[in-house]
Amino acid sequence: MIDINLIRDNAELVKENIKKKFQDEKLVLVDEVFEMDKEYRASKTKGDSLRAERNRISKTIGGLMKTGQKEEAEKVKAQVKEIGNEIDVLEEKEAELAEEINKRMMVIPNIIDPTVPIGKDDSENVEIEKFGDPFVPKFPIPYHTDILENLDGLDLEAAGRTSGNGFYYLKGDAARLHSSILSYARDFMINRGFTYFIPPFMIHGDVVKGVMSFKEMENMMYKIEGEDLYLIGTSEHSMVGRFINQILKEDQLPQALTSYSPCFRKEVGAHGIEERGLYRVHQFEKQEMVVVCKPEDSKEWYDKLWQNTVDFFRTLDIPVRTLECCSGDLADLKVKSCDVEAWSPRQKKYFEVGSCSNLGEAQARRLSIRVKGEKGNYYPHTLNNTVVAPPRMLIAFLENNLNEDGSVNIPEALQPYMGGQKKLEPKK
Repeated sequence: MIDINLIRDNAELVKENIKKKFQDEKLVLVDEVFEMDKEYRASKTKGDSLRAERNRISKTIGGLMKTGQKEEAEKVKAQVKEIGNEIDVLEEKEAELAEEINKRMMVIPNIIDPTVPIGKDDSENVEIEKFGDPFVPKFPIPYHTDILENLDGLDLEAAGRTSGNGFYYLKGDAARLHSSILSYARDFMINRGFTYFIPPFMIHGDVVKGVMSFKEMENMMYKIEGEDLYLIGTSEHSMVGRFINQILKEDQLPQALTSYSPCFRKEVGAHGIEERGLYRVHQFEKQEMVVVCKPEDSKEWYDKLWQNTVDFFRTLDIPVRTLECCSGDLADLKVKSCDVEAWSPRQKKYFEVGSCSNLGEAQARRLSIRVKGEKGNYYPHTLNNTVVAPPRMLIAFLENNLNEDGSVNIPEALQPYMGGQKKLEPKK
Protein backbone atom coordinates (compact mmCIF):
# COMPACT_ATOMS: atom_id res chain seq x y z
CA MET A 1 0.00 0.00 0.00
CA ILE A 2 1.35 3.42 -0.96
CA ASP A 3 1.24 6.52 1.22
CA ILE A 4 -2.03 8.38 0.54
CA ASN A 5 -0.04 11.62 0.56
CA LEU A 6 1.31 10.56 -2.83
CA ILE A 7 -2.22 10.76 -4.22
CA ARG A 8 -2.92 14.02 -2.41
CA ASP A 9 0.28 15.69 -3.59
CA ASN A 10 1.29 13.91 -6.79
CA ALA A 11 -1.57 11.90 -8.28
CA GLU A 12 0.05 12.02 -11.72
CA LEU A 13 3.11 10.16 -10.42
CA VAL A 14 0.84 7.37 -9.13
CA LYS A 15 -1.00 7.24 -12.47
CA GLU A 16 2.24 7.11 -14.43
CA ASN A 17 3.38 4.20 -12.25
CA ILE A 18 0.12 2.36 -13.00
CA LYS A 19 0.70 2.88 -16.72
CA LYS A 20 4.24 1.50 -16.42
CA LYS A 21 2.72 -1.65 -14.96
CA PHE A 22 0.19 -1.85 -17.81
CA GLN A 23 -2.77 -1.73 -15.41
CA ASP A 24 -4.66 1.18 -17.00
CA GLU A 25 -7.95 -0.14 -15.63
CA LYS A 26 -6.75 1.04 -12.20
CA LEU A 27 -6.22 4.68 -13.23
CA VAL A 28 -9.77 5.56 -12.22
CA LEU A 29 -9.00 4.41 -8.66
CA VAL A 30 -6.56 7.28 -8.18
CA ASP A 31 -9.22 9.89 -9.00
CA GLU A 32 -11.77 8.09 -6.84
CA VAL A 33 -9.39 8.01 -3.87
CA PHE A 34 -8.49 11.67 -4.39
CA GLU A 35 -12.17 12.78 -4.30
CA MET A 36 -13.15 10.46 -1.46
CA ASP A 37 -10.17 11.58 0.58
CA LYS A 38 -11.17 15.21 0.09
CA GLU A 39 -14.67 14.41 1.26
CA TYR A 40 -13.33 12.37 4.19
CA ARG A 41 -11.05 15.15 5.40
CA ALA A 42 -13.82 17.78 5.04
CA SER A 43 -16.17 15.58 7.05
CA LYS A 44 -13.50 15.01 9.70
CA THR A 45 -12.78 18.74 9.94
CA LYS A 46 -16.48 19.50 10.34
CA GLY A 47 -16.81 16.74 12.94
CA ASP A 48 -13.86 18.09 14.93
CA SER A 49 -15.41 21.56 14.84
CA LEU A 50 -18.76 20.23 16.03
CA ARG A 51 -17.13 18.25 18.85
CA ALA A 52 -15.35 21.40 20.01
CA GLU A 53 -18.64 23.33 19.84
CA ARG A 54 -20.47 20.60 21.78
CA ASN A 55 -17.80 20.63 24.48
CA ARG A 56 -17.94 24.42 24.72
CA ILE A 57 -21.70 24.71 25.14
CA SER A 58 -21.93 21.61 27.35
CA LYS A 59 -19.86 23.47 29.93
CA THR A 60 -22.56 26.15 30.19
CA ILE A 61 -25.25 23.71 31.32
CA GLY A 62 -23.96 23.44 34.88
CA GLY A 63 -23.82 27.23 35.28
CA LEU A 64 -27.38 27.65 33.99
CA MET A 65 -28.66 25.02 36.40
CA LYS A 66 -26.89 26.67 39.33
CA THR A 67 -28.51 30.01 38.57
CA GLY A 68 -31.94 28.43 38.24
CA GLN A 69 -32.19 28.85 34.47
CA LYS A 70 -33.56 25.36 34.05
CA GLU A 71 -35.49 26.15 30.86
CA GLU A 72 -32.37 27.61 29.23
CA ALA A 73 -30.35 24.61 30.38
CA GLU A 74 -32.84 22.24 28.72
CA LYS A 75 -32.55 24.18 25.48
CA VAL A 76 -28.75 23.83 25.59
CA LYS A 77 -29.10 20.09 26.32
CA ALA A 78 -31.32 19.74 23.26
CA GLN A 79 -28.73 21.66 21.23
CA VAL A 80 -25.97 19.36 22.50
CA LYS A 81 -28.05 16.32 21.53
CA GLU A 82 -28.69 17.73 18.05
CA ILE A 83 -24.96 18.35 17.58
CA GLY A 84 -24.29 14.81 18.81
CA ASN A 85 -26.68 13.37 16.25
CA GLU A 86 -24.92 15.35 13.52
CA ILE A 87 -21.56 14.06 14.71
CA ASP A 88 -22.88 10.47 14.63
CA VAL A 89 -23.94 10.92 11.00
CA LEU A 90 -20.54 12.37 10.11
CA GLU A 91 -18.67 9.55 11.89
CA GLU A 92 -20.71 6.94 10.01
CA LYS A 93 -19.93 8.72 6.76
CA GLU A 94 -16.21 8.90 7.66
CA ALA A 95 -16.14 5.16 8.42
CA GLU A 96 -17.78 4.34 5.06
CA LEU A 97 -15.39 6.62 3.18
CA ALA A 98 -12.35 5.22 5.02
CA GLU A 99 -13.39 1.68 4.08
CA GLU A 100 -13.92 2.58 0.42
CA ILE A 101 -10.60 4.45 0.30
CA ASN A 102 -8.78 1.49 1.87
CA LYS A 103 -10.31 -0.96 -0.64
CA ARG A 104 -8.90 1.08 -3.50
CA MET A 105 -5.55 1.77 -1.84
CA MET A 106 -5.04 -1.97 -1.35
CA VAL A 107 -5.06 -2.60 -5.11
CA ILE A 108 -3.18 0.49 -6.32
CA PRO A 109 0.34 -0.87 -7.08
CA ASN A 110 3.45 0.17 -5.20
CA ILE A 111 5.77 2.72 -6.82
CA ILE A 112 8.42 0.76 -8.70
CA ASP A 113 12.13 1.53 -8.51
CA PRO A 114 13.43 3.76 -11.35
CA THR A 115 15.86 0.99 -12.39
CA VAL A 116 13.07 -1.51 -13.17
CA PRO A 117 12.87 -2.23 -16.93
CA ILE A 118 9.49 -1.43 -18.48
CA GLY A 119 7.74 -4.43 -20.02
CA LYS A 120 4.32 -6.08 -20.17
CA ASP A 121 5.09 -9.57 -18.85
CA ASP A 122 7.84 -12.06 -17.97
CA SER A 123 8.80 -12.41 -21.65
CA GLU A 124 10.34 -8.94 -21.32
CA ASN A 125 12.42 -9.65 -18.21
CA VAL A 126 16.09 -8.76 -18.63
CA GLU A 127 19.10 -11.01 -18.00
CA ILE A 128 21.57 -9.38 -15.61
CA GLU A 129 24.43 -11.83 -15.14
CA LYS A 130 25.39 -15.50 -15.51
CA PHE A 131 27.34 -17.46 -12.91
CA GLY A 132 29.05 -20.69 -13.92
CA ASP A 133 29.36 -22.22 -17.37
CA PRO A 134 26.22 -23.87 -18.78
CA PHE A 135 27.16 -27.37 -19.89
CA VAL A 136 25.36 -29.95 -22.04
CA PRO A 137 26.81 -33.48 -21.80
CA LYS A 138 27.16 -35.76 -24.80
CA PHE A 139 24.68 -38.28 -23.43
CA PRO A 140 20.89 -37.60 -23.36
CA ILE A 141 19.49 -36.44 -20.03
CA PRO A 142 16.15 -38.05 -19.05
CA TYR A 143 13.23 -36.08 -17.60
CA HIS A 144 13.71 -35.56 -13.86
CA THR A 145 10.95 -37.99 -12.89
CA ASP A 146 12.74 -40.72 -14.90
CA ILE A 147 16.04 -39.93 -13.15
CA LEU A 148 14.35 -40.20 -9.76
CA GLU A 149 12.49 -43.39 -10.64
CA ASN A 150 15.79 -44.89 -11.82
CA LEU A 151 17.13 -44.12 -8.32
CA ASP A 152 13.94 -45.70 -6.89
CA GLY A 153 13.29 -42.35 -5.24
CA LEU A 154 9.85 -41.24 -6.50
CA ASP A 155 6.29 -42.54 -6.35
CA LEU A 156 3.79 -40.31 -8.14
CA GLU A 157 1.25 -43.08 -8.64
CA ALA A 158 0.69 -43.62 -4.92
CA ALA A 159 0.52 -39.86 -4.33
CA GLY A 160 -2.20 -39.70 -6.99
CA ARG A 161 -4.21 -42.25 -5.04
CA THR A 162 -3.85 -40.51 -1.69
CA SER A 163 -3.91 -36.85 -2.74
CA GLY A 164 -4.34 -36.34 -6.50
CA ASN A 165 -2.26 -34.44 -9.01
CA GLY A 166 0.41 -32.05 -7.75
CA PHE A 167 1.62 -34.29 -4.90
CA TYR A 168 4.47 -36.80 -4.63
CA TYR A 169 6.27 -39.34 -2.47
CA LEU A 170 10.05 -39.06 -2.28
CA LYS A 171 11.83 -42.04 -0.79
CA GLY A 172 15.22 -43.51 -0.01
CA ASP A 173 18.29 -41.60 -1.16
CA ALA A 174 16.15 -39.04 -3.01
CA ALA A 175 14.24 -38.18 0.16
CA ARG A 176 17.49 -37.96 2.09
CA LEU A 177 18.96 -35.71 -0.60
CA HIS A 178 15.92 -33.44 -0.34
CA SER A 179 16.30 -33.11 3.44
CA SER A 180 20.08 -32.70 3.17
CA ILE A 181 19.75 -29.77 0.79
CA LEU A 182 17.43 -28.01 3.27
CA SER A 183 19.77 -28.72 6.19
CA TYR A 184 22.73 -27.41 4.21
CA ALA A 185 20.73 -24.29 3.23
CA ARG A 186 19.88 -23.68 6.90
CA ASP A 187 23.55 -23.81 7.94
CA PHE A 188 24.64 -21.82 4.89
CA MET A 189 22.41 -18.92 5.96
CA ILE A 190 23.28 -19.19 9.67
CA ASN A 191 26.94 -18.92 8.68
CA ARG A 192 26.08 -15.70 6.84
CA GLY A 193 24.73 -14.13 10.02
CA PHE A 194 21.00 -14.85 9.67
CA THR A 195 18.90 -15.97 12.65
CA TYR A 196 17.18 -19.31 12.05
CA PHE A 197 13.41 -19.70 12.57
CA ILE A 198 10.74 -22.33 12.22
CA PRO A 199 7.54 -20.25 12.01
CA PRO A 200 3.81 -21.08 12.26
CA PHE A 201 2.56 -22.78 9.11
CA MET A 202 -0.89 -21.18 9.41
CA ILE A 203 -1.69 -17.47 9.74
CA HIS A 204 -4.72 -15.22 10.27
CA GLY A 205 -6.47 -13.44 7.42
CA ASP A 206 -5.28 -9.97 8.46
CA VAL A 207 -1.68 -11.17 8.11
CA VAL A 208 -2.40 -12.64 4.66
CA LYS A 209 -3.91 -9.33 3.51
CA GLY A 210 -0.89 -7.52 4.89
CA VAL A 211 1.80 -9.50 3.12
CA MET A 212 0.36 -10.05 -0.35
CA SER A 213 -1.96 -8.64 -3.00
CA PHE A 214 -5.54 -9.87 -3.37
CA LYS A 215 -4.74 -11.47 -6.73
CA GLU A 216 -1.85 -13.47 -5.24
CA MET A 217 -4.01 -14.44 -2.26
CA GLU A 218 -6.82 -15.74 -4.47
CA ASN A 219 -4.47 -17.75 -6.69
CA MET A 220 -2.24 -19.14 -3.95
CA MET A 221 -3.74 -19.55 -0.49
CA TYR A 222 -5.61 -22.50 0.98
CA LYS A 223 -8.09 -21.45 3.69
CA ILE A 224 -8.95 -23.65 6.68
CA GLU A 225 -12.71 -24.14 6.55
CA GLY A 226 -14.60 -22.53 9.44
CA GLU A 227 -11.52 -20.80 10.88
CA ASP A 228 -9.65 -17.55 10.36
CA LEU A 229 -6.54 -19.44 9.29
CA TYR A 230 -4.71 -19.90 6.01
CA LEU A 231 -1.91 -22.35 5.11
CA ILE A 232 1.19 -20.34 4.26
CA GLY A 233 2.45 -20.23 0.68
CA THR A 234 5.95 -19.29 1.91
CA SER A 235 7.46 -18.64 5.33
CA GLU A 236 7.88 -14.97 4.38
CA HIS A 237 4.16 -14.66 5.25
CA SER A 238 4.68 -15.79 8.85
CA MET A 239 8.02 -14.08 9.26
CA VAL A 240 6.91 -10.59 8.19
CA GLY A 241 3.58 -11.12 9.96
CA ARG A 242 5.54 -11.73 13.16
CA PHE A 243 5.94 -7.96 13.49
CA ILE A 244 2.28 -7.01 12.93
CA ASN A 245 1.18 -3.96 15.00
CA GLN A 246 4.65 -3.66 16.55
CA ILE A 247 6.83 -0.60 17.08
CA LEU A 248 10.47 -1.68 16.77
CA LYS A 249 13.41 0.17 18.23
CA GLU A 250 15.83 1.46 15.65
CA ASP A 251 18.71 -0.45 17.22
CA GLN A 252 16.77 -3.69 16.56
CA LEU A 253 17.33 -3.20 12.82
CA PRO A 254 18.24 -4.85 10.60
CA GLN A 255 16.38 -8.08 11.28
CA ALA A 256 18.10 -10.67 9.07
CA LEU A 257 16.14 -13.91 9.35
CA THR A 258 16.17 -17.28 7.62
CA SER A 259 13.24 -19.64 8.00
CA TYR A 260 12.27 -23.18 7.10
CA SER A 261 8.69 -24.20 6.33
CA PRO A 262 6.50 -26.39 4.22
CA CYS A 263 4.61 -24.29 1.64
CA PHE A 264 1.11 -24.86 0.29
CA ARG A 265 -0.12 -23.40 -3.00
CA LYS A 266 -3.17 -23.80 -5.18
CA GLU A 267 -1.06 -23.15 -8.31
CA VAL A 268 -4.15 -22.04 -10.26
CA GLY A 269 -4.00 -22.07 -14.06
CA ALA A 270 -2.86 -24.20 -16.97
CA HIS A 271 0.80 -25.21 -17.18
CA GLY A 272 2.97 -26.70 -19.88
CA ILE A 273 4.32 -30.22 -20.21
CA GLU A 274 7.70 -29.12 -18.82
CA GLU A 275 5.98 -28.25 -15.54
CA ARG A 276 4.72 -31.77 -14.75
CA GLY A 277 6.36 -34.05 -12.17
CA LEU A 278 7.97 -32.05 -9.36
CA TYR A 279 8.13 -28.69 -11.10
CA ARG A 280 4.75 -27.27 -10.05
CA VAL A 281 3.22 -28.88 -6.97
CA HIS A 282 0.73 -28.03 -4.23
CA GLN A 283 3.13 -28.80 -1.39
CA PHE A 284 6.87 -28.29 -1.05
CA GLU A 285 9.51 -27.19 1.47
CA LYS A 286 11.66 -24.12 1.39
CA GLN A 287 14.43 -22.22 3.14
CA GLU A 288 13.71 -18.49 2.96
CA MET A 289 15.45 -15.18 3.76
CA VAL A 290 13.55 -12.22 5.21
CA VAL A 291 14.99 -8.82 6.10
CA VAL A 292 13.38 -5.88 7.92
CA CYS A 293 15.61 -2.82 7.67
CA LYS A 294 15.86 0.97 7.50
CA PRO A 295 14.65 2.38 4.16
CA GLU A 296 18.11 3.69 3.30
CA ASP A 297 19.60 0.18 3.70
CA SER A 298 17.15 -1.81 1.58
CA LYS A 299 19.04 -1.50 -1.72
CA GLU A 300 22.19 -2.94 -0.15
CA TRP A 301 20.22 -5.79 1.43
CA TYR A 302 18.49 -6.56 -1.87
CA ASP A 303 21.86 -7.15 -3.53
CA LYS A 304 23.05 -9.28 -0.60
CA LEU A 305 19.95 -11.47 -0.72
CA TRP A 306 20.07 -12.50 -4.37
CA GLN A 307 23.86 -12.99 -4.12
CA ASN A 308 23.31 -15.46 -1.26
CA THR A 309 21.17 -17.66 -3.51
CA VAL A 310 23.66 -17.47 -6.36
CA ASP A 311 26.49 -18.46 -4.02
CA PHE A 312 24.46 -21.33 -2.57
CA PHE A 313 23.71 -22.85 -5.97
CA ARG A 314 27.30 -22.48 -7.15
CA THR A 315 28.52 -24.55 -4.17
CA LEU A 316 26.34 -27.35 -5.58
CA ASP A 317 27.86 -27.08 -9.09
CA ILE A 318 24.71 -25.63 -10.61
CA PRO A 319 25.12 -22.74 -13.12
CA VAL A 320 22.64 -19.92 -12.54
CA ARG A 321 21.72 -16.52 -13.86
CA THR A 322 19.88 -13.50 -12.46
CA LEU A 323 16.96 -12.03 -14.35
CA GLU A 324 15.56 -8.54 -13.65
CA CYS A 325 11.76 -8.62 -13.50
CA CYS A 326 10.15 -5.98 -15.72
CA SER A 327 7.38 -3.66 -14.53
CA GLY A 328 4.52 -5.79 -15.82
CA ASP A 329 5.87 -8.91 -14.09
CA LEU A 330 6.09 -7.31 -10.65
CA ALA A 331 3.41 -8.16 -8.08
CA ASP A 332 1.63 -5.02 -6.88
CA LEU A 333 3.49 -4.77 -3.56
CA LYS A 334 6.97 -5.06 -5.08
CA VAL A 335 9.34 -2.15 -5.68
CA LYS A 336 11.96 -4.29 -7.43
CA SER A 337 12.48 -8.00 -8.00
CA CYS A 338 14.83 -10.43 -9.70
CA ASP A 339 14.60 -14.16 -10.33
CA VAL A 340 17.46 -16.59 -9.86
CA GLU A 341 17.28 -19.21 -12.59
CA ALA A 342 19.16 -22.52 -12.73
CA TRP A 343 20.57 -24.09 -15.88
CA SER A 344 18.75 -27.12 -17.28
CA PRO A 345 21.14 -29.08 -19.53
CA ARG A 346 18.22 -31.25 -20.67
CA GLN A 347 16.15 -28.27 -21.88
CA LYS A 348 19.25 -26.22 -22.76
CA LYS A 349 17.80 -23.20 -20.99
CA TYR A 350 17.39 -21.66 -17.54
CA PHE A 351 14.33 -21.99 -15.29
CA GLU A 352 13.27 -20.18 -12.12
CA VAL A 353 14.39 -21.57 -8.76
CA GLY A 354 14.07 -18.46 -6.59
CA SER A 355 12.83 -14.90 -6.45
CA CYS A 356 14.30 -11.91 -4.59
CA SER A 357 12.03 -8.95 -3.81
CA ASN A 358 12.21 -5.52 -2.23
CA LEU A 359 8.72 -4.48 -1.10
CA GLY A 360 9.66 -1.07 0.25
CA GLU A 361 7.33 -0.05 3.07
CA ALA A 362 4.21 -1.67 1.52
CA GLN A 363 3.99 -4.67 3.86
CA ALA A 364 4.99 -2.61 6.90
CA ARG A 365 2.28 -0.04 6.13
CA ARG A 366 -0.39 -2.73 5.67
CA LEU A 367 0.64 -4.57 8.85
CA SER A 368 1.28 -1.39 10.88
CA ILE A 369 4.93 -2.26 11.55
CA ARG A 370 6.78 0.88 12.61
CA VAL A 371 10.20 1.87 13.87
CA LYS A 372 10.76 4.41 16.64
CA GLY A 373 13.41 6.77 15.29
CA GLU A 374 14.97 9.96 16.64
CA LYS A 375 12.64 12.12 14.53
CA GLY A 376 9.52 10.05 15.09
CA ASN A 377 8.07 6.75 13.93
CA TYR A 378 8.54 5.49 10.38
CA TYR A 379 7.83 2.38 8.31
CA PRO A 380 10.74 -0.03 7.71
CA HIS A 381 11.37 -1.78 4.41
CA THR A 382 10.84 -5.53 4.05
CA LEU A 383 12.66 -7.86 1.65
CA ASN A 384 12.56 -11.58 0.97
CA ASN A 385 14.36 -14.15 -1.14
CA THR A 386 14.39 -17.90 -1.68
CA VAL A 387 17.50 -19.69 -0.50
CA VAL A 388 16.33 -22.99 -1.94
CA ALA A 389 12.99 -24.65 -2.64
CA PRO A 390 13.17 -28.38 -3.26
CA PRO A 391 11.70 -30.36 -4.90
CA ARG A 392 11.94 -27.95 -7.88
CA MET A 393 15.59 -27.32 -7.12
CA LEU A 394 16.13 -31.11 -7.30
CA ILE A 395 15.46 -30.92 -11.04
CA ALA A 396 18.45 -28.63 -11.55
CA PHE A 397 20.54 -30.64 -9.09
CA LEU A 398 19.87 -33.98 -10.77
CA GLU A 399 20.38 -32.74 -14.31
CA ASN A 400 23.64 -30.90 -13.55
CA ASN A 401 25.15 -33.72 -11.49
CA LEU A 402 23.97 -36.69 -13.55
CA ASN A 403 26.42 -39.24 -14.99
CA GLU A 404 25.90 -41.32 -18.13
CA ASP A 405 25.38 -44.51 -16.07
CA GLY A 406 22.43 -42.91 -14.21
CA SER A 407 24.35 -42.18 -11.02
CA VAL A 408 24.26 -38.67 -9.54
CA ASN A 409 27.31 -36.93 -8.08
CA ILE A 410 26.97 -35.35 -4.66
CA PRO A 411 29.00 -32.10 -4.47
CA GLU A 412 31.54 -31.85 -1.67
CA ALA A 413 29.55 -29.22 0.28
CA LEU A 414 26.60 -31.60 0.60
CA GLN A 415 28.44 -34.82 1.37
CA PRO A 416 28.55 -34.33 5.18
CA TYR A 417 24.74 -34.08 5.17
CA MET A 418 24.50 -37.31 3.16
CA GLY A 419 26.55 -39.40 5.57
CA GLY A 420 29.67 -39.07 3.44
CA GLN A 421 28.05 -40.40 0.26
CA LYS A 422 29.69 -39.14 -2.92
CA LYS A 423 27.19 -40.58 -5.38
CA LEU A 424 23.59 -41.77 -5.65
CA GLU A 425 23.55 -45.06 -7.51
CA PRO A 426 20.71 -46.23 -9.78
CA LYS A 427 18.55 -48.98 -8.33
CA LYS A 428 16.76 -49.93 -11.55
